[in-house]
Amino acid sequence: MPPSVVYVHGNGNKVRPELLKSQWDTALFGHDMGTASRMAYWAPLRYPEPLPDLGPDPLDGAPERAEERADVPAAAASEPPEDFVARTLEEARREAGPGAAAEDAAAVEERVRPDEAALADWLRDMTYLADTLAEAGAPEEPTAALPLEALWLPRSGRTALFRLLVQHAFKDVYAYFFGGAGPAMREVVARSLDGLDGGPLVVVGHSLGTIIAYEVLQEQGRAVDLLVTVGSPLAVSEVQDHLARPPAVPAGVAAWRNASDLRDLVALDHTLRPEYAPQERITDLLVTNDSRNHHGITQYLSQREVRAPVQRIFGDGGG
Repeated sequence: MPPSVVYVHGNGNKVRPELLKSQWDTALFGHDMGTASRMAYWAPLRYPEPLPDLGPDPLDGAPERAEERADVPAAAASEPPEDFVARTLEEARREAGPGAAAEDAAAVEERVRPDEAALADWLRDMTYLADTLAEAGAPEEPTAALPLEALWLPRSGRTALFRLLVQHAFKDVYAYFFGGAGPAMREVVARSLDGLDGGPLVVVGHSLGTIIAYEVLQEQGRAVDLLVTVGSPLAVSEVQDHLARPPAVPAGVAAWRNASDLRDLVALDHTLRPEYAPQERITDLLVTNDSRNHHGITQYLSQREVRAPVQRIFGDGGG
């Protein structure tokens, strides 16, 4: 059987699944892969309508100025970090209430209260790193030696841009672990893997998608030639505390490549090898992601270190 690749997208709303799959194909292979690739599209579980086809996705580092969006009010840019953390946590709690359809309310309540403190530590750490990046500043005009990126926005714009990523990343992860959304998200990934036994298999996850993909592969023990995670929070101890099983390379995964940018707020910790045995199956990579929030999927999939091992499995560079 020919090789296949299954994608698992990350936080926030996305464009329709066919377009999203084609965008990932193009970034990773240079063109649409047709039936050789599938997108595990869980966004409808959290968002009622997809993003417009031509609209920017600010959570993937799109060039829209975050201070112009309603998602994060302009006032959030000047909000003290501790207030932003408290407000985001409270919003996540409210969202995890009535919408937690996959578990009854008592089960959700039982899971949320004892365990949320550790995950809130991740929220706090992301927020302070976001503000550190925003406050770093940059020259008024770019030079040939420096890329055009989020730091060229005014400081208020940089703060709002990074906090937008923090807010959505935390809320979706909170919904996954505490809001009852986890089982349905995992089911989407499991269905995308159906019927792919026999040929070489690559699984590619981004952001929260790396958690979902990882836990499904842990459950199934399915043979996977290559697992690729980019912008992943799986190395963050507060996230590991909430995994269904202790951290380990899923039994069926032959090789795991994990790539992140040091400035990626969601990744925060960048090395899986110390916690996920057997270590020899894992390669941790530091790459440069010059999307405006350093978390964009196109920039991750376009990296040679990410593309090359996937294309080798397909045998002809994705052609």
